[in-house]
Amino acid sequence: MSRKLLYPLLVILVTVGLFYAEKYIDKQNEDYPDMSAETSETYSEFSEDYLPKSTYNAVVTHKYFTLSYAEPHEQSEWVAYELRKDQIVNNDFKRPYFVEDRKVKSGSADWRNYKNSGYDRGHLVAAADREFSENAYHETFLTSNISPQNHDFNAGIWNRLEQKTRYWAKRYNGVYVVTGGVLKDGLKTIGTEKVSVPDAFYKILVDVSEGEHKAIAFLIPTKATSASFYDYVVSIDEVEEQTGIDFFPKLPDSIENRLEASFSLKDWGKN
Repeated sequence: MSRKLLYPLLVILVTVGLFYAEKYIDKQNEDYPDMSAETSETYSEFSEDYLPKSTYNAVVTHKYFTLSYAEPHEQSEWVAYELRKDQIVNNDFKRPYFVEDRKVKSGSADWRNYKNSGYDRGHLVAAADREFSENAYHETFLTSNISPQNHDFNAGIWNRLEQKTRYWAKRYNGVYVVTGGVLKDGLKTIGTEKVSVPDAFYKILVDVSEGEHKAIAFLIPTKATSASFYDYVVSIDEVEEQTGIDFFPKLPDSIENRLEASFSLKDWGKN
């Protein structure tokens, strides 16, 4: 092929490529959650008393959850939200695209880091926890709310714990939830942005429905297992030791110290 023909052909190919790339980006932007029409009927302010301390000074407050973004690991070190009894509903919402979180100043990781990585884009705030509102549901597909998870772990013991969390939210008229991966130096990474792959994930639940605080925490390795999630119950102090996060610094010391030092499975219906 002569150079006279090659140059126009390259121009056409680049133009077509840019056109479709722009269309793709526009489509993703359409799926970015718009909270402007939300009302107080579907939204309630999360109590800051139950927000952990941000190790990276990068707290982002969304409409339906709050997070602390760990830029060195390209994911949130924690997400925190209230799961109310009246929010546990099932709606057949269409799954949106994953989109980058515009509120993360350093930029949240692109979803393409997960492509062909062998890991799931694991939700931290479970999408099923936010089916009471389509916008709230879409918000869980921000890439700041995902972390690489072994598929068998994500679809197995972690999924069972998420279902149990919704059960407890119904039983106790709502719970506060804090969850994330255990982030540390030396973890395996995926993608061009080097997203860290946690070896374990934690979930902490706090209930105040009966006028007294009670809490339970789970620290679960990211591997396939048929074990019960109850086998991985630990104190909040143990999760703090593994993550370096101070979870409830705004609670009075008398409450914080008791919550974090001990737990009772019986308090959560486990005999």
